[in-house]
Amino acid sequence: MIVQRVVLNSRPGKNGNPVAENFRVEEVNLPDNINEGQVQVRTLYLSVDPYMRCRMNEDTGTDYITPWQLSQVVDGGGIGIIEESKHANFTKGDFVISFYWPWQTKVILDGNILEKADPQLVDGHLSYLLGAVGMPGLTSLIGIQEKGHIIAGSNQTMVVSGAAGACGSLAGQIGHLMGCSRVVGICGTHEKCLLLTSELGFDAAINYKKGNVAEQLRELCPAGVDVYFDNVGGDISDAVISQMNQNSHIILCGQISQYNKDVPYPPPLSLAVEAIRKERNITRERFLVLNYKDKFESGILQLSQWFKEGKLKIKETMINGLENMGAAFQSMMTGGNIGKQIVCISEDTSL
Repeated sequence: MIVQRVVLNSRPGKNGNPVAENFRVEEVNLPDNINEGQVQVRTLYLSVDPYMRCRMNEDTGTDYITPWQLSQVVDGGGIGIIEESKHANFTKGDFVISFYWPWQTKVILDGNILEKADPQLVDGHLSYLLGAVGMPGLTSLIGIQEKGHIIAGSNQTMVVSGAAGACGSLAGQIGHLMGCSRVVGICGTHEKCLLLTSELGFDAAINYKKGNVAEQLRELCPAGVDVYFDNVGGDISDAVISQMNQNSHIILCGQISQYNKDVPYPPPLSLAVEAIRKERNITRERFLVLNYKDKFESGILQLSQWFKEGKLKIKETMINGLENMGAAFQSMMTGGNIGKQIVCISEDTSL
């Protein structure tokens, strides 16, 4: 059977901006038979995420993410349906999920890398298991629980950068749900600002491309900032940190403004901002959600419950077609998405 797949066509270089042409689509032959322990799956949804930028380099700079190889199939978060199984845990028709899902229309996988996906957790919206009720949701929830130090009823102000993205759009809502009295988002378009305040419950939003971020923060956070959920790093974070209170906390989720630069992760703060951080005893510890696997199950159940109760609004940007993986990745890296960026490969769940 002929199937389509996406391979890494070229590397953008450690200081380059990724483009759609870094990826290419090709056809390959899928074997007719599967071996013991394997399953054949049809891909339904694939995820593109900022961390993947590191995988485009020969050296990812981390020990827990491996680089993609040139002319080899690219992989990441994915969901599909089993068409044939020779693995004891799975039967035909099961929905399954993996973080190492090849960007391919149909694929034969070792069943051991798969987990069953439960559509009931998301009222049948399977793609949400790659977003709000998946890793981005867990990253936001556990990050806030472990590093945010929110005390309900203590009038804390939270600021979220990258606030209209996969993690940011959830983090602001979770901040409110966990007891922050004020949540302010920073994003890059007027449309995103409106969405944050009208649909996602943010108290205010700042468009960093318009006007002075520091001035707007002073106006919108009169009592200073107690918790900062940081998705971007760079100048925006410098402006936020400068207005943080004594003994406040930074949740270091991501640094997308720095991902196209050859700098360590997390990137060091400038001397002036680091001096403020030390003087005010602001915590800025590296946060890696994979270190909290014992909290995943309860976290997913909490996110699912909030979603079903209407307390957690889920946004996603859906692009159709495997041939658009590269374009979806480029768009996500430049803020083209609202909420989670997902690529729909097939909506056909019939067998």
